[in-house]
Amino acid sequence: MTDFAQQLRSYRIIPVLTVESSNEAVSVCKALQAGGIKTVEITLRTTAGFDAIAAVNAELQNFDVGAGTIKTPSDLEKLANLGAAFAVSPGYTAELNDCAAALEMNWLPGIATASELMRGLADGRRCFKLFPAQAVGGIALLKSLAAPFAEACFCPTGGISPDNYQSYLRLANVLCVGGSWMVSRELIENAQWDKISELSRQCMSGGQDQLY
Repeated sequence: MTDFAQQLRSYRIIPVLTVESSNEAVSVCKALQAGGIKTVEITLRTTAGFDAIAAVNAELQNFDVGAGTIKTPSDLEKLANLGAAFAVSPGYTAELNDCAAALEMNWLPGIATASELMRGLADGRRCFKLFPAQAVGGIALLKSLAAPFAEACFCPTGGISPDNYQSYLRLANVLCVGGSWMVSRELIENAQWDKISELSRQCMSGGQDQLY
């Protein structure tokens, strides 16, 4: 298993976070860390993304800050300068692969088909984001990919919820899962930091009780 694969397995859960400000990002990530979460994927879906990544990196210790919605080599270059722990893309392109390799950056490319997976494996990749996981076949697809592509491992994201995340984590080719239920917009807008921490504890312990 590669070092990046081991890193992903240690996370178990990667919260997928979209924020409107750096202060918001820091507050959410402090709550996640208090609940035992080890990492976060801050998406670049808003203009606050890059500044939020820098702010969380500066404020929190022993907490890996990654970035999501990476679509261009320029995104990767900016993240490398910010010291991002990893980068996540919704899809796979040769340009992103080459840039990530040149930067020696931990990159988790998104794939949805066997053909995309074969391209990534041919380029030397072993860790992939299955996206959008539930929409493209979810657990059934991952089981089907396991035999012909035993060397591949996954972080399913998209449609992952408190009701199914443990079923994904039980699969041998799944290292971790990405989800946003513990960092929903409603929780953030209402500054429910304690609830975010409690949901995080539930995720990491594998508990089934729902806190809604």
